[in-house]
Amino acid sequence: MLRIPSWDLIKKYDRPGPRYTSYPTAPEWKDDFKAPQYLGHLARAEAAGGPLSIYVHLPFCREMCRFCGCNVIATHDRSRADAYLDVLEKEVALVAAHLPTRRTVSQLHWGGGTPTFLDEKQLARCHAILARHFQFLPDAELAIEIDPAITTRSQIDLMGRLGFNRISMGVQDFDQKVQETVGRIQGEKETADLVAAARAAGFRGVNLDLIYGLPYQTGATWKDTLERIIRIHPDRMAVFGFAYTPWFKPHQRLLPQEALPRAEQRVELFLQTVEAFTAAGYRLIGLDHFALESDELARAQSAGTMFRNFQGYTVRPATDTVAFGMSSISDIGGAYAQNSHKLKDWSDRVEAGVIPVERGAAMSDDDVLRRFVINRVMCQLRLDLDEVKARFGEPARAAIAASLQAGVGELEADGLVTFDGRLLAVTPLGQLLVRNVAMLFDAYLQKPDGAKKFSRTV
Repeated sequence: MLRIPSWDLIKKYDRPGPRYTSYPTAPEWKDDFKAPQYLGHLARAEAAGGPLSIYVHLPFCREMCRFCGCNVIATHDRSRADAYLDVLEKEVALVAAHLPTRRTVSQLHWGGGTPTFLDEKQLARCHAILARHFQFLPDAELAIEIDPAITTRSQIDLMGRLGFNRISMGVQDFDQKVQETVGRIQGEKETADLVAAARAAGFRGVNLDLIYGLPYQTGATWKDTLERIIRIHPDRMAVFGFAYTPWFKPHQRLLPQEALPRAEQRVELFLQTVEAFTAAGYRLIGLDHFALESDELARAQSAGTMFRNFQGYTVRPATDTVAFGMSSISDIGGAYAQNSHKLKDWSDRVEAGVIPVERGAAMSDDDVLRRFVINRVMCQLRLDLDEVKARFGEPARAAIAASLQAGVGELEADGLVTFDGRLLAVTPLGQLLVRNVAMLFDAYLQKPDGAKKFSRTV
């Protein structure tokens, strides 16, 4: 059971740090990683074989939420999605040509933006573009993110017929004042109705997203939101701490900074979440997810088969992820590769027959080792040095042991971990600050200003 840490401990560990959806993290990626480098890693992925994961970025939203940290295009003009799909179709063909034998897919995720900004004809077309080049395995996970405020029952039914089986709905908070402040208005009933519609359409997993740390959230208003979420009874929840990064997302400056909960209040909101959801039969997964004990995510955590990627925690990671659309990120053949952020740049490159990679990073052997270690900490809340040795050899074990030696004593003294010389275990208190534990193994944070570009860990 998590306990409320002291204010001194909160202040001590409230520092900038990565969320570790990748390692190396995005600030370490280089602008000289372009299409030629990507093609080299794509060739490695083709030779490796096995099912792929696919991510598609659909960037359109009707309105820009003031908390948003995603790369989105705010518009009411749906015809822009047709032009986007024209380019997407060409990009998929460009990449697929370099994967002549590796075309099966075990995981598909449509993110945004708001994919259901697309109308039914556009949604069906997007799926057909992918199905023309790739084959989805019978047990593949097909997931889509939606905004309940703009999504219709007929769109849900269509996605079910297309084979989608997991759905994630953004809620953030049901309090009216909070919603008005952040520019995201939606009701409890429309959300509950769409959850019911998704289950009727055959979706086997329903996830709701919440955000704590938004302006004007209090213990009382948050308690009301949590009770409403529990009544809806999703299979999973993702509960994210609001990342206030106005230097990176200037529209966040529209939020009243004086109304943002302080670090200690954020911790109390999260602990309130843990107490409410665990009492209702959910398990805290890793950093910020909750799942019913019967859900495959909870079972995967128990079995040690859960992983973390750009879509959060997952049970079906392929060895390689191919991503399509502006700003999307591939994890392919030992490298991260990100497409152009700007719509025009992405479109111009594709139209010129060039894969639109803008930047990326090829992983060194040390990166691969530390990504594995950080994944173990973030997903399993433990690290076995004997497992590190078995997978990577004695020099790797010695390198990770050296990282532990540099900082594990302080983490132990503060009650975040236990370490017996072989097994590092994150405590319930440490789970609240697991990003800080994972940072122990991040070689890039040793550089000057290595952590300054990240949101705060508390």
